[in-house]
Amino acid sequence: MILSRAIVAPTCKRLFSHRCVSTLSSNPHIKAFPNVALHSGYLLTYLDTNPPTSRLAIGTTTQLPPTPQSFTENHEFLSILNDVLRQHAAQDPNLQSHALAFAGPGGVTLGSHGAFFPQQRKERATRKTAAGLGGGGGAGGSGAGGASAQGGAGGAGVGGHVHLSDLRNPPDFGRIAFPEDILGSIEVDGSGKIIGQFEPSGTYRIITNEGVLGLSDFLRAKLIERLNAEEKRS
Repeated sequence: MILSRAIVAPTCKRLFSHRCVSTLSSNPHIKAFPNVALHSGYLLTYLDTNPPTSRLAIGTTTQLPPTPQSFTENHEFLSILNDVLRQHAAQDPNLQSHALAFAGPGGVTLGSHGAFFPQQRKERATRKTAAGLGGGGGAGGSGAGGASAQGGAGGAGVGGHVHLSDLRNPPDFGRIAFPEDILGSIEVDGSGKIIGQFEPSGTYRIITNEGVLGLSDFLRAKLIERLNAEEKRS
């Protein structure tokens, strides 16, 4: 009997209310609590509070691990996420370093945060594809677009926009992230300095077949800080 408990304990932790909580194997920062309100399924959340605050949960799922088919997102959480990104994306060290790289002499697309586009106002009509900004042959692109979007020398000294993308599925070198992985974009000047405000893509999906909500350490900390503050006000 003692041996049996030792085997089960690592995968299922008992909290004070004796409800079982686990973490997602694809993202250990996210907890899965039984969804008591519906007597089935699970609430996914960044917070440790037990019982969890449903309005601050990422969403619900009918199974673990969650899939795009089993998951229902919490629109209030998504609104909070976008607000946090508007406030803090410009200070994200990862995004800052990519913006500097994209504005460098090569002006190439690289890394996990998407692509740099030469200075041009984004057409509202193209936002529904998100990744089609500037083309470049990435997800939603046509293979055309400016030199920088194609991985050539074109970003240097011009300015433009850089995508903030989910870390769960980094695009290949010189490619643009898929629309469902693009959280949004932000404007940078010709020297690679972020000068604009984060704009949500409108195409982002919290869960895809590649995983669940992968943020940088900096942005995840800011999001959890905001969620804790919201919970204290509840």
